[in-house]
Amino acid sequence: MFCTSMIDVANEFGVPSYIFLTSGAAFLGLQFYVQALHDEQKVDPTEFKGSDAELVMPCLANPLPAKVLPSVMLNKEWLPNTLSQARRFRESKGIIINTFEELESHAIDSFSIGNTPPVYPVGPILNLNRDGDCDEESDKYKDIKQWLDDQPLSSVVYLCFGSMGSFGADQVKEIACALEQSGHRFLWSLRKPPQKGKMEPPSDYTNPRDALPEGFLDRTANSGKVIGWAPQTDILAHPSVGGFVSHCGWNSILESIWFGVPIAAWPLYAEQQLNAFQIIVELGLGVEIKMDYRKDLYSDGNENVISAGEIERGVRCLMELCDEKRERLKEMSGKGKKALENGGSSFTWLGRFIQDTVDQLP
Repeated sequence: MFCTSMIDVANEFGVPSYIFLTSGAAFLGLQFYVQALHDEQKVDPTEFKGSDAELVMPCLANPLPAKVLPSVMLNKEWLPNTLSQARRFRESKGIIINTFEELESHAIDSFSIGNTPPVYPVGPILNLNRDGDCDEESDKYKDIKQWLDDQPLSSVVYLCFGSMGSFGADQVKEIACALEQSGHRFLWSLRKPPQKGKMEPPSDYTNPRDALPEGFLDRTANSGKVIGWAPQTDILAHPSVGGFVSHCGWNSILESIWFGVPIAAWPLYAEQQLNAFQIIVELGLGVEIKMDYRKDLYSDGNENVISAGEIERGVRCLMELCDEKRERLKEMSGKGKKALENGGSSFTWLGRFIQDTVDQLP
């Protein structure tokens, strides 16, 4: 999806080019909507920054608050790249999306009207065996699994913020305080932020005690576990896990749906605010911690800090989620698995993609 210059190479060789989109269909629809807004209606999307405007667009059933637009669409420096990417997408012969029809039917249907290339929802594409294969992590992996095995059914809230997600000292203390006050069992993937201004992923703490409030690990020894690296799919698959505090990366959302674990949304960057909106408002499959939270990955400035009270409220709402939402999530999980089976929606879309590709060849 970031290699659109390859379209020129494909054209040179006279072969069709397709995009593989690792985000959801609604994000694709948003990209096309913002690009058309800019190019055809001469609206500058960066003017929506800090605004209370709500945007009505074909790919969403509900109006989208401007405050959950991706940061790149609100930033004058990054906007030209975003618009250029959407324009190039329109030049491809089709767009393969890691989603499934039953999850994003409204967005997928919206592409049948308008001047966009055909879309092919062929997901959920997940690597469910990825995490358990790391020999160097095997001791940590066994330790995590053993701890989860000892916990009651659906009693643990799992907190993880993705491969680039981490927080400063003040926010870590608020999360710790919230977990302790909530009384719920927890498994927390706590990562050390990179040095200020460095474009590096977070790392594991040598000693997590250095980042946590004094006595926190001792006081929560019977109810919680703080880890670094997390074998996420194995954790979400475990029967003791009953909720997931997530940054709402698209892969994490697909994994949580696959395993039927509800999400408390705490987006950080990229299109995660939109993903959180989808989970909470469009699909009704999760709860909110702060849907419009955003974090500049490489900023030297102070980050916004969500209070322990807000986090505790979100954790309680998540772990005490009503049966209706849990049932809806279980149903969507079943639909996602069925989509990949012979005759399922994604299986059928993949067949259509193959046939369309053959028809495009000279």
